[in-house]
Amino acid sequence: MYAPPLQAGNGFVATVSEALQNVGLPPGLADPLAAATVFVVVFVAVYLGGRMLLRPLTDRALDRRNLDAHAKRPIRRLVGIVLVFVAISVAFGLAGFGDFLQSLATVAAAATLAIGFAMQDVLKNFVAGIFIYTDKPFRIGDWIEWDGNAGIVEDISLRVSRVRTFDNELLTVPNGQLTDGVIKNPVAKDKLRLKFVFGIDYDDDIDQATEIIVEEAEAHEEILDDPAPSVRLTELADSYVGLQSRIWIAQPSRADFVRTRAEYVTNVKQRFDEAGITIPFPQRSLSGRPAAADAVQTRELVGEEPPAADD
Repeated sequence: MYAPPLQAGNGFVATVSEALQNVGLPPGLADPLAAATVFVVVFVAVYLGGRMLLRPLTDRALDRRNLDAHAKRPIRRLVGIVLVFVAISVAFGLAGFGDFLQSLATVAAAATLAIGFAMQDVLKNFVAGIFIYTDKPFRIGDWIEWDGNAGIVEDISLRVSRVRTFDNELLTVPNGQLTDGVIKNPVAKDKLRLKFVFGIDYDDDIDQATEIIVEEAEAHEEILDDPAPSVRLTELADSYVGLQSRIWIAQPSRADFVRTRAEYVTNVKQRFDEAGITIPFPQRSLSGRPAAADAVQTRELVGEEPPAADD
């Protein structure tokens, strides 16, 4: 039973109703007006009091978790919604609307169950958004890759995240897709390793090519000296010997990554040309019977019939 709040509510309503009747209002009008007055006053008092108390506590809790500004907004909004619901519940009870509140709660519970079945995907994305805020696999401005897609995160909400691709297309991605699979965040750390395979001819000097690759890495201002650049022979392909270069850059972004790698590869290519080191490409040779093909073509031109099998 909801007896204690209901009794208190009746007492508040009776006091206000008696005061209204003393100023000349009839009981039939004073009672509902008193209940409405108690409801409004209690709602405002509980809401404002709870806001003054919960807002600082919520802010301190969020600051302790080092959440970004975009992550704090939806959590504050959720706390505000809960506070409104609590204020309405208390106001209903003290205004003497206990029976109505109980019926409303029953209807709301049934509606919530039905809506929950109908909105499973929405709720899934909502829960996924909460995990993104708490786990922080990426932030606004990060470059992420998932399921063959890549781009810069522009916005994160509780249901969807918005990612702008490198072709300037805006993707609205349900949060569930970003938490169910593997997300690559190349800029999550302060350093990023880049790898590139330089193919040289089998007749070229491997030590000389390795020295050029390392020298160009050390000469580039965006490539770190610690960890130091390194080169490993990783492939003996059909037409080339593969030398894999491994370099590191600091504070990576998509633009820095593409520019730095392009400049580095260009510089190595120019040094290879100067040193006479070739970068081979696959070559294919065609073999056949050109004499027989020419004979067939000649017969077709003059209109002769090909020889019979018995000939």
